[in-house]
Amino acid sequence: MPIPDYTGNSLVNLMSSIYTGLSGKPHPYPECAALSASVTAQYRNVILFVIDGLGYDYLFNQGAGSLLHQHCHSPLTSVFPSTTASAITTFMTGQAPLQHALTGWFTWLRELGCVTAVLPLRTRTGGNNFDSTKINVAKLYGHTPIFDQLEQPTYVVAPEWIIHSEYNITHSGSAILSGFDSLDQCRTGITRIIKANDQRKYVYAYWPDFDRYSHEFGNDSQRVADHFADLDEMFEQLVLELQGTDTLLLVTADHGFIDTVPERVIHLQDHPVLQETLVLPLCGEPRTAYCYVHPDKQQQFLDYVRSELAYCADLKSAAEMLAENYYGMGEPHPELIHRIGHFVLHMKENYVIKDRLPGETPFVQIGVHGGSSRQEMLVPLVVAKL
Repeated sequence: MPIPDYTGNSLVNLMSSIYTGLSGKPHPYPECAALSASVTAQYRNVILFVIDGLGYDYLFNQGAGSLLHQHCHSPLTSVFPSTTASAITTFMTGQAPLQHALTGWFTWLRELGCVTAVLPLRTRTGGNNFDSTKINVAKLYGHTPIFDQLEQPTYVVAPEWIIHSEYNITHSGSAILSGFDSLDQCRTGITRIIKANDQRKYVYAYWPDFDRYSHEFGNDSQRVADHFADLDEMFEQLVLELQGTDTLLLVTADHGFIDTVPERVIHLQDHPVLQETLVLPLCGEPRTAYCYVHPDKQQQFLDYVRSELAYCADLKSAAEMLAENYYGMGEPHPELIHRIGHFVLHMKENYVIKDRLPGETPFVQIGVHGGSSRQEMLVPLVVAKL
C-alpha cells in the first residue's frame, strides 16, 4: 500500500522547489528530487498547471505517445488521502495535510460541530452553505496561501464557476484571478498573463474536467480518452505559444483514478452491527473512511471489521496513521487529530464504502480516488522548458 514520499518525491516537495526557487527562502519540506529549486530559480516565469485526476499510470498507458507523455519527467506521489481537497490545498498553501489539516472531501469540523464538505464549504446534512458574514472563513481554514508568500506577481487561473468560491478566494490570497469557461480560454488566459509584460510571474492553473469525466464514465472510458486528446492538443498549443518566454511549464495532478463496479461498493446500512458503533457519519472519502467510534463500542467495531470486512479493507488507528507519516512530517495542525477519526478504513483493490444520511440523493461513481493504490497515488511531473 504506497504512501506519499514526503522526503523528496511528493507534491509538497514540488511546492518546496517552486517556493524556494521563486523566493530564495527555505521551505519546511525537502526540495523535489526530480526538480530542484535551482532549476525553478533559473526561469523568469513558472507555471504550475494541475489537471485534476491525471494519474501517472494513465499517462503511460492510455496516454502513451502523447506530447504530455513525451515531456513526462518522473512520477510523484500525491498526498494522503489522494483526493482534491487535500492535494489542491497543498498546491495552494505549500503545506502537507499534516499542516493544513484538510483530510478529505467530508471533514468533521468540531469548531462548527458538523461534518462539512470542505471545498464548497457546506454542511453534509442538508447541504447548507455557511454564512460568511457570521463565520470568518479565512480563520476557519487557517491557511496562508503560497501566493502571499511570494514577492513577484502571482496569478490563479481557474473555471469561472469556482474561482470566486469561498475556498478559492481564501486560498488565492493576493493572487490576481483569471476565470475561464473552456479549455481554449484556459490556454489563452495563461498565454496572455505570461506575455503581458516582462515581470517575473508565478501562475497556478487548474483544470477540473478530466476528474469529472473519470468519475462519471470511468477512467478507462472512451469519453476520458477523447478528453485527454483535447488536453494534449491544448498542451501542444501552449508550448508553441510560450516558446522564447523564459518559462518553466510544469504539469501535474492532484491524484489518479481507479475504476470500481457496483459489486465492490460496501453500503454501511448493510452492516448495522458496524453502523451502531459510530458516533458520526463516515468522513474522508469512500476509498479512505474515517471512523469515529463510541468508546464503549470500540471492541465491537474492531471485531466486526476484522471478521466481516478484512477481505475488502485494511484497518489502522489514527495513532498508527500519524506514526507512519501518512499525512506529512513535522509539527501537525492542532485540529488534525480531530479530523482523521479514531480508526481509518483503507479500502483494498477497487472497493469503496459509503453511508447515506437522511435526505441525501444516492450517487454512483465509476472512477474513484482517495485511496493508496498505485493508480490513485502516483501522478506525473511533466516539464517543458520554454
